Amino acid sequence: MKEPDDQDTDGGRSERSKSSGSQSRASSQYASRSATKEDDRILEDVTDETLTAGEGSYLGDDDSYGEDLERSSNSLQDDRESTGEFRHLETPGSAEEEAELKIKTISQSFFYDYMELVSIPYVSPNSGIPLELLILVHSFGYDCNKRANLQLLDSNTIMYIAGNQLILLNLKTKEQIYLRSSSGTGIGAIGVHTDKTYFAVAEKGVSPKIIIYEYPSLRPYRILRDGTDLVYAYVDFNYSGTLLASVGGNPDHTLTIWNWREEQPILRTKAFSQEVFKVTFNPEEDAQLTTAGSGHIKFWEMAVTFTGLKLQGSLGRFGKTTTSDIEGYMELPDGKVLSGTEWGNMLVWEAGLIKVELCRVKSKPCHQGPINQIMLDEGEVITIGSDGWVRIWDFETIDTADVIDETGLLEIEPINELHVDKNVKLYSMIKMNDAGNNFWLAQDSNGAIWKLDLSFSNITQDPECLFSFHSGAIKAVAVSPLTYLMATTALDCAIRIYDFASCTPLAHVKFNQGGTALAWVPRVVSFTGAHIIVGFEDGVVRVLELYDPKGLTIFAGRKKYLDADLHLKHVFKPHTAHVTALAFERDGEILATGSKDKTVFFFEVEKDYKPIGYITTPGPVCQLQWSPVSHPESTLLIICENGYVLEAPFPTIKEEVEDHDLVSYEIKDMCIKCFHFSSVKSKILQLIEIEKRKKRKDLKEKEKEERRKQLAAERGEDEETEFQEEEEEEEEEEEEPLPEIFIPLTPCHILCGFYSEPGKFWVSLGGYDSGFLYHCEFPPCDKSSDITEKKDEPLDFRFLEDTEDNPIHTITFSLNHDMMFCGLQDGAIRIYILSPNDSSLKTLENYWHFNVHDNNYGCVNSISTSFDDRFLVTTGADSNIFVFSIFSIFELRKTFRAKVPSPRLGIETEPTPGDIEDPKAYSIENARRKREHDRLMKEVEEIKSKKREELKALRNQFQKLLEMNEELPKHMQFKRTVSKK
Repeated sequence: MKEPDDQDTDGGRSERSKSSGSQSRASSQYASRSATKEDDRILEDVTDETLTAGEGSYLGDDDSYGEDLERSSNSLQDDRESTGEFRHLETPGSAEEEAELKIKTISQSFFYDYMELVSIPYVSPNSGIPLELLILVHSFGYDCNKRANLQLLDSNTIMYIAGNQLILLNLKTKEQIYLRSSSGTGIGAIGVHTDKTYFAVAEKGVSPKIIIYEYPSLRPYRILRDGTDLVYAYVDFNYSGTLLASVGGNPDHTLTIWNWREEQPILRTKAFSQEVFKVTFNPEEDAQLTTAGSGHIKFWEMAVTFTGLKLQGSLGRFGKTTTSDIEGYMELPDGKVLSGTEWGNMLVWEAGLIKVELCRVKSKPCHQGPINQIMLDEGEVITIGSDGWVRIWDFETIDTADVIDETGLLEIEPINELHVDKNVKLYSMIKMNDAGNNFWLAQDSNGAIWKLDLSFSNITQDPECLFSFHSGAIKAVAVSPLTYLMATTALDCAIRIYDFASCTPLAHVKFNQGGTALAWVPRVVSFTGAHIIVGFEDGVVRVLELYDPKGLTIFAGRKKYLDADLHLKHVFKPHTAHVTALAFERDGEILATGSKDKTVFFFEVEKDYKPIGYITTPGPVCQLQWSPVSHPESTLLIICENGYVLEAPFPTIKEEVEDHDLVSYEIKDMCIKCFHFSSVKSKILQLIEIEKRKKRKDLKEKEKEERRKQLAAERGEDEETEFQEEEEEEEEEEEEPLPEIFIPLTPCHILCGFYSEPGKFWVSLGGYDSGFLYHCEFPPCDKSSDITEKKDEPLDFRFLEDTEDNPIHTITFSLNHDMMFCGLQDGAIRIYILSPNDSSLKTLENYWHFNVHDNNYGCVNSISTSFDDRFLVTTGADSNIFVFSIFSIFELRKTFRAKVPSPRLGIETEPTPGDIEDPKAYSIENARRKREHDRLMKEVEEIKSKKREELKALRNQFQKLLEMNEELPKHMQFKRTVSKK
């Protein structure tokens, strides 16, 4: 995506970048603090690079650590500059030299222009497509698994990152304000100034920026450059707000200290060789910082040395304690550091070593699971954990804690504790600072923002869930065919209903398995548009009925009404693995369900989804699509991940066969067409290269012919002959060989596809075959052929610009097919403008392209237009849901609102069908096979029982004969004989 140029409107950017005045002032700021201990600290503190001359040195025993430290410290001072372990900006050698420099500073009243800075959509040149083709209306998602993605600007405003947008949300009015990233490649981290008048937005991309915005004007105030290579992981202002610390993500993990008002880096060094989660200033001492992350914690100090201001780091040694990732920590006033662990205990660090490990009575952990944040507030230590507990600890007890036995553990108990709710996983908290109150906002990585009262008094309020969201990747979205309602589902087991016109969440319900597929039942089946159908990861399919509960009969005691509610209508289990696709036949007679278990099941909709049967597929199913009304026959397009595409006819419904008479639901006599995709990308690239060479050759021949004519006209035939000899020598030069034909050993995944004409379809592929849309045609049905041996090539293709490593994952069309909406792997939306009735996509050239979701993990999983093409909805793997108005078609009006279907008469008394809650429950086919097996076993048991009765009768008869034989005189009795072997 193209990015607008960032212009320096004050005209002094180049000189400011060369000025060293800000570093000089920063050096003198810390000189008095560090002068008395500078010589000792130079030798005592070591960097990550020094310790990791052998990476395992900090994990060994104390003796080896001391030897390594002593050995490295002898040459540390001499080698620092040459090895680059401490990178910093040099300051002038004397006051005279500094005075000679002309110091240029940035005016405090200077601001950048947001419109010149912000990223904008890319539009094909001369296409006439407006930049405002899509306008962001609302964001329903929240990236709750992103670190520190909840910040407070004032008592009513919070902000968080949502893909390529920063969202400012008013807690009272629910109004959202959006700030787009400047790079168009995402936002890595955010931080708020201590006095709430500024906030930092640290971005992603090649050499990303940190933009400091003024609040509440939201004007870009300062831009910090060259602090990391690709992405910022964390930013933090010091307590006085004069400095900003930033740390980069992979691959460099650069730690930078900024004089942000002058846009100048003061110090810069590599923080660690592995992922760094956080960096913070010591609130009592600006010269001290801490970083922590994957398997480490590190303590830093800005100190003035003989060679200038240095950033000295000392790596924390776990010693006998198990190495742990560290998310939460805090600096104590006396220089010690208190950190959490993955197993829930707290560690007190002193001089780079663990002084004591804190646990609860009877060695119980302080939290069940990782401690994600530790804070000091009003003389008390607050810890929050992934177990959903907030615990308050006595500061004095922790500050004076010491080892009492060989275990290194010290048992303490919290002063107070609060369990927020079940299934809550606290990730971060911020204090609201309301006068006289102790309210906090908490980020729940299971998809919520909570308001917590930590006053622990007799009037303490219960935890209040302010906002509820999906947690994790959103797998599917479906839009009502009648009104502005949409449904979403994700692996967090939730189905949510939204009114996207009025930007209102309406209802949600949770099951015991994650949702993987979703469809809104068409009006030919449910005229009121009240039904949705959801597929789950355990193979279950549920039909849910949406209704407005305010239309129900009023019962005594009922006070609060929801805006919408969901009622379980049908439940069945056609599959044994993830349900990946749901599709209703165009007349609403048949429902088809596809799964990763390599089957497609058909149901008769009118008879309460009575099973018809299933077919097996050569690969996991990823998409189902019935042919449109324009096709003469109703057929089902079945797209499999592993390169197979099938076409199944309308299944035959056998009315006379009852369910209990079926031996199996498998349909074996269906004539299914099969296309097995064979890679042709290398052939396409070869043809493209041949065409390029031909054009170059024709151009050269034309130039030579013109020069020959010119020479002949100017100098005569002799020089023309000499020119021809030179040309023959040039022609003797060999051309480079053409690119070789390459076929991937593993077939590339088909990501999505759609019908074009009867028997023909388009597909988008990932991996090596990305970068094109391929037009394919089914060969005739041949039951005798082995589909595993088939190799079919596309009959046509369309080049997709800039999708070589960024394939299209989902495609939908506007109602009249004049726009093709595409969701890409990097979270971008692309809209192609098509000509009417262009099923062959000959006009697939002009497009609108914009990065919306997160570029690294925000793949667009679903994209859908509203029933009237006024809105576009996108969902991504980054937990975000965006609603756009399609500006070029209709002007957005704020009066739009969805209508929730009225309840059916008697729905409140209708019994709910028995749900399938056991993920190991039998599927429809396996249940039928089990019934058949049980029937056969019953018949066998009946045969066995009959034989047993016959044997019993024979035994009784034989016993009577023996008794009669005994009653006879001895000379008349039969004697038993034993056969000799």
